[in-house]
Amino acid sequence: MSAVFDKPSLLQRVLPLFRGFDWLLILVLLMLASTGLVAMYSSGYDHGTRFYDHGRNMLLAAGILFVVAQVPPQRLMAMAVPLYTLGVALLVAVALFGITKKGAQRWINLGVVVQPSELLKIAMPLMLAWWFQRREGQLRPLDFVVACALLAVPVGLIMKQPDLGTSLLVLAAGLSVIFFAGLPWKLVLPPMLIGGICIALIVWFEPQICADGVRWPVLHDYQQQRICTLLDPTRDPLGKGFHIIQGMIAIGSGGFWGKGFMAGTQTHLEFIPERTTDFIFAAFSEEFGLAGNLFLIVCFLMLVWRGLAIAVGATTLFSRLMAGAVSMIFFTYAFVNMGMVSGILPVVGVPLPFVSYGGTAMVTLGLALGVLMSIARAQRIPMAERS
Repeated sequence: MSAVFDKPSLLQRVLPLFRGFDWLLILVLLMLASTGLVAMYSSGYDHGTRFYDHGRNMLLAAGILFVVAQVPPQRLMAMAVPLYTLGVALLVAVALFGITKKGAQRWINLGVVVQPSELLKIAMPLMLAWWFQRREGQLRPLDFVVACALLAVPVGLIMKQPDLGTSLLVLAAGLSVIFFAGLPWKLVLPPMLIGGICIALIVWFEPQICADGVRWPVLHDYQQQRICTLLDPTRDPLGKGFHIIQGMIAIGSGGFWGKGFMAGTQTHLEFIPERTTDFIFAAFSEEFGLAGNLFLIVCFLMLVWRGLAIAVGATTLFSRLMAGAVSMIFFTYAFVNMGMVSGILPVVGVPLPFVSYGGTAMVTLGLALGVLMSIARAQRIPMAERS
């Protein structure tokens, strides 16, 4: 009889919490995290405690992932409206009495200094997925107009700060939900065509457009300078074009196999600005070459593919839209960061997931992956068993 009343061991109590985890997704995350630690050790070994802080941030993100994965998607959906409302309210508060650093008003003091725009990276797709779930089976063109309005409010507030990088990520997350919800192609193609024509005209008339004294409407001065620098970084090789030029030199000098671990001259002679944050991809490319880049790109493609596979198998519209949005968030992060370092996109403050240093971004990534893992678990474990 005593065996009946024996308390389960710690392992027996913990193992059920991992039931339904997508282990292929975990494997991809471990490969990316290991790559990030190697890159951070080399590029940040003389930056104080950055390597150890990066590892701590990863553990924090893993803890957040684990906790959020225990929350059923239905409960996540119930948090959509409160989180979105809180995020927009904080953005308004930032606009009214936020803290200004380096010419940008992005932070607010709530006892601790926080950057509310980070919350919208998750709250925005949550809100739109909630909206389309409520309208499932009766979608009308007006519903897409409302969704675009819900997206435009926080994106406009973030751009006003100004913060082009975060606004781009929030916009990409929101647009992916709207697209996956069934936005007709006849509404998608015209903006893409107009955008392509505008880009072609800018490239064609670059000398006139980027001439001194010409002021573009809508864009801030620094945003205009970034676009002009992208088109011709040699206009100011020791100033605004320095980042792009040094990034391209580092990537090209790595060759196919790279110069070797801890052997990057551009990196360790400090030619690469922000080599532990936004431009860590350049440092990684120099030391591990095209082979290392291909490995990193394959890892990100596997992460996006796994996320989309989870979206396909999701049981509700909300889950499908959220899983698709999270997948596209990671694609946008990786594509924009690698593109700006390689000189094919303007320089914006977008980190490379799991590789770039940054606590706030790592927490956001952990939260996004927790949502994705929750959706994956819901496919394997009935709601009654999780409650």
